[in-house]
Amino acid sequence: MQIGVAATPDVAIPTLEWLLQSEHEIALVITQPDRPAGRGRELKQSIVADWATTHNIPVIKPEKSQELIGSIEQLDLVLTIGYGTLLPEEVLALPRYGFLNLHFSLLPSYRGAAPVQRALQNGESSTGVTVFQLEKGMDTGPIFTQTSIEIDSRWRSVELFQHLAEMGPAVVARSFEMILTNQQPSLQDGIPSYAPKISKAEARIDFQHDSHTVINLIRAFTYEPGAWTTWKSEPFKICDANVSAHTTKTSGQIEIVDNSVLVSTGSGVIEILTVIPAGKKEMAAIDWARGARLSDGDIFG
Repeated sequence: MQIGVAATPDVAIPTLEWLLQSEHEIALVITQPDRPAGRGRELKQSIVADWATTHNIPVIKPEKSQELIGSIEQLDLVLTIGYGTLLPEEVLALPRYGFLNLHFSLLPSYRGAAPVQRALQNGESSTGVTVFQLEKGMDTGPIFTQTSIEIDSRWRSVELFQHLAEMGPAVVARSFEMILTNQQPSLQDGIPSYAPKISKAEARIDFQHDSHTVINLIRAFTYEPGAWTTWKSEPFKICDANVSAHTTKTSGQIEIVDNSVLVSTGSGVIEILTVIPAGKKEMAAIDWARGARLSDGDIFG
């Protein structure tokens, strides 16, 4: 089949690599327009655009969905993977088999923009990937294939995204086979839940919550947008942490015990492992603490 791929983030790369070696042809890559990035705020194209350019695959970067009209009518289908734009029905109907989406949850659970992060935030023990037919509703279309995975208790969103991305080729391959053999997708079954986009404000750590809630927030929002607090009135990100068995003190209070950096919560204590202080790169928490000249009773936030 002649395939278009509408994608922006790096989680699309494993499926793109599989498609490149498959019997199908990637005829077109659709991605978000170039955006300012880095300290210099220079325009930078998406990782998917970089990949397509490297493999000499045509790329388009529409500002509006209607700009796709005239570019995708000859395609058999378009596969979307974290494209980042809701598409109107007039566009969804253009390819021969319409649009499919590789979604990182077991639909109808966690419909929306941030299914991986919300699953971790809620302490889920399993999740998965779904390939479904796009329609006008948000992640409501009929399902071709699903595969589940157990979530390791140490995985943050960055690790879970990687594992789910690596599951993409197999479910996409099965979905394409279903289409070519005229097998119909199934209507979604179950009670839906939602995964709205994450704001920076809600990624702020509230140490008055219990330890498990704090750990889940750190796991969910590392590295985007980053679980954060403040230290001496400056933003301070915590990238990795464990629940500790030590005794609780004042919420947010920091202490060093046996080369471990501990922070008390509303119920329990966490050990922070890696951090990003304002203006610096990620480092071991103990290295930061040694240079921070902590005083007894110092508190985050």
